[in-house]
Amino acid sequence: MFSGGDYGEVARWLANFVTSHVKRENPRVEAMVEAEGERENRSYGVRLRLGARVLPPPGTPPLELDFADVSSHRGDLAWCDALAHRVRELARRLIAEERGERRSA
Repeated sequence: MFSGGDYGEVARWLANFVTSHVKRENPRVEAMVEAEGERENRSYGVRLRLGARVLPPPGTPPLELDFADVSSHRGDLAWCDALAHRVRELARRLIAEERGERRSA
């Protein structure tokens, strides 16, 4: 596996990683990785979208990931497994919320 990389390269890797894991829960779930503005060169924010629903919702903090942490651990299988678990759990919550919304409509 590999570690390191510049901010943009790590952001692309993170977006692909999160996307590949949330799509296993539901192919309609989309990953959004925030990497611009005040975050640039220091952190990433992760949110998931399913239809009009976003989790964590706008106005609340996203799943926060430090650039140095992601860069140095993206080659670590245990670290990647833990991150995959976190984003898949977030996707399951989003799917459950969306199902609940459809039932009540």
